[in-house]
Amino acid sequence: MIETLISFSIATLALAISPGPDNIYVLTQSLINGTKSGVATTAGLISGCIVHTTLLAFGISAIITASESLFYGIKVLGACYLLYLAYMVFKSDHSILLSDDAPKRSYWMLFKTGVIMNLVNPKVMIFFLAFFPGFLWEKDGNTVVQFYILGAVFMAVSFVVFSGIALLAGRISDFITEQKGVGIVLKWLQIVVFVGIALYIIVD
Repeated sequence: MIETLISFSIATLALAISPGPDNIYVLTQSLINGTKSGVATTAGLISGCIVHTTLLAFGISAIITASESLFYGIKVLGACYLLYLAYMVFKSDHSILLSDDAPKRSYWMLFKTGVIMNLVNPKVMIFFLAFFPGFLWEKDGNTVVQFYILGAVFMAVSFVVFSGIALLAGRISDFITEQKGVGIVLKWLQIVVFVGIALYIIVD
């Protein structure tokens, strides 16, 4: 069991460090709003994994992915939500994006966005379905408990890595935001990230 969990942790660490939609989103939020906002976003993204772990443990993920229409519907829903977020950023005024007086999204709102982004991304479900079963250490044992243990390890490792990204990005955010013209760059960076994740979800 211990050896399996160590191997799983190493694999999860490698995946968390590799550039992907989630850690890039955490990076952009940290650069724009600071470390705490990045950590709040991370907490949301990781919390969504509780649902995916539960679906996997009780076999619901397999049922969803077996239905092409249902699975495609979830993908479309997720992509539409992300495109909506991109549109809202597009409508915002980049000139006040970095202003101290500009309204900031609350940590709770960032947390909820992270949760929703995780839940509406069906590729996370597919990833769990493909990745976790290979690390079950007792195939004839209680797989529900084993899946929850793997889920807990996955969330813990990912949280540490993503929080580290938020911390590093937050440290340089003050320097970046002092640069001339950075407002428009950060605005379009957010738009590109949202649209990119939407395309990542919808395109096989």
